[in-house]
Amino acid sequence: MNDFVIRKAEPRDLDAVNRLLQQVLAIHHAGRPDLFQATGKKYTDAELLGIFAHPRKPVFVYEKGGAVLGYAFCELRQQGSGSLRPLTTLYIDDICVEETARGMHVGKALFDYVKNYASGQGCHNITLHVWACNPGAQAFYEAMGMTPQYTSMELICRSK
Repeated sequence: MNDFVIRKAEPRDLDAVNRLLQQVLAIHHAGRPDLFQATGKKYTDAELLGIFAHPRKPVFVYEKGGAVLGYAFCELRQQGSGSLRPLTTLYIDDICVEETARGMHVGKALFDYVKNYASGQGCHNITLHVWACNPGAQAFYEAMGMTPQYTSMELICRSK
């Protein structure tokens, strides 16, 4: 029997989502301190509440025993200009699992939920970006069946 629920984020989830966003920032800062600050917020509380209410940007939370243990920030995107075929993509902006809940299949449950949601929305595919400095996330997404769509490359022009 499942003792967890995955649902759309609500205003009551603000503190939990902010806590998880800080965990993601810490991972990104550790891997790329040249790009990510050690502290800060990706979104203000008002921006988060706006995202929670946005019909094309669902945020799903994994809740167990009243505690939010993970989230998936998603966005329904349309393509179809120039040489691209018209289609709907579900873009995963961010998935995070509470540090203490990693290895408990929270991420898999969230990913499966997002996959079903995307299918129900008539999406052609699911896309995301993953930082090369986060091999754990890369391995997770590969285990979920994802494959590279394209590679984004960089050349650092100056150092501090």
